Amino acid sequence: MKLMFASDIHGSAYYARELKRLHGLEKPDRLLLLGDLLYHGPRNDLPRDYAPKEVIELLNSLSDQVLCVRGNCDAEVDQMVLDFPILAESLLLYLPDDRGCFLTHGHIYNDQNPPKLHMGDLLIHGHTHVAGIWQGPVYTTINPGSIALPKEGQPSSYMIYQDGLFSIKSLEGKVLHSLAL
Repeated sequence: MKLMFASDIHGSAYYARELKRLHGLEKPDRLLLLGDLLYHGPRNDLPRDYAPKEVIELLNSLSDQVLCVRGNCDAEVDQMVLDFPILAESLLLYLPDDRGCFLTHGHIYNDQNPPKLHMGDLLIHGHTHVAGIWQGPVYTTINPGSIALPKEGQPSSYMIYQDGLFSIKSLEGKVLHSLAL
């Protein structure tokens, strides 16, 4: 099983095209989107090539691959134009080793307000636009960063899970963080 994770596109057609290009290179079984797809939000500057209508077309072309959770900038009106469900606040996924992965955007559930997790589970979210892996006493938090609007001087990034390894990568393919399970 190969999974690709991306978060916080924020209406950037440029980075949506990059996501589609990387999807073609990585060839994952599923693309997991962690919210904030079309709108840039009031706290963010306009991203490069802000064109939500083009992002809609690009994401809809991958709709048979996409699982998605709702971000704080996503709205019911966005669901009307996207061909895959986007309004779930969270998604629970199990890895082949039966480890639970709680996927969410991060604006509701995060390390300050964690969901009910079991020993060894993973909390995977975006929202902060800061990529990283943080191991706690009960669970591990993973954030793939933002593909379009990274913060704290980080590069645009996405994440791959394959064969027990999480790899957060720059768009050029450089591994920024990794976690072997």
